[in-house]
Amino acid sequence: MNLLPEGTSVWVPAILIFVGIVGIVIPVIPGLLLAVLGVLLWAYETGGTTAWTFFGVCLAIYAAGVIIQFLIPGKRLREQGVKTSTLLLAVVLGIIGMFVIPVIGFIIGFVLGIYVIEHGRTRDRAQAWSRTKSALVAVLTSMGIELCAGVLIAVTWVIGVLAT
Repeated sequence: MNLLPEGTSVWVPAILIFVGIVGIVIPVIPGLLLAVLGVLLWAYETGGTTAWTFFGVCLAIYAAGVIIQFLIPGKRLREQGVKTSTLLLAVVLGIIGMFVIPVIGFIIGFVLGIYVIEHGRTRDRAQAWSRTKSALVAVLTSMGIELCAGVLIAVTWVIGVLAT
């Protein structure tokens, strides 16, 4: 059973992967997930051991990217003295910010949330600002990790297309 019209078995997944990578840089959609779904669609349409093997590799890259994306920045923030409860509250504020300011609201809400929470906790502007800068670096690091995983998924998919 084909999900795609004849002759589009490579183009539609390519567009999904491209839009997914753009979605990583402009966080409107779950970019990494969209990229791996593009590869899944390609593997389903192409069929065969080779296509499914390449999908498995892309799925492993996706899982590693998601795990690393949360471990490394979170560890650095905790080393700077930012508590896990602060991070969780900042994520909630980031989600609220996403609805208030489309596209960049999550980042603004998250970073502003770190500052407000840390300032309220420590009553020290310098320390709150230092931890806020660390949060901004963590957000950018997380996006960089996700972008690397997205590009690796795209490259793996291209190799898979060429191999099938």
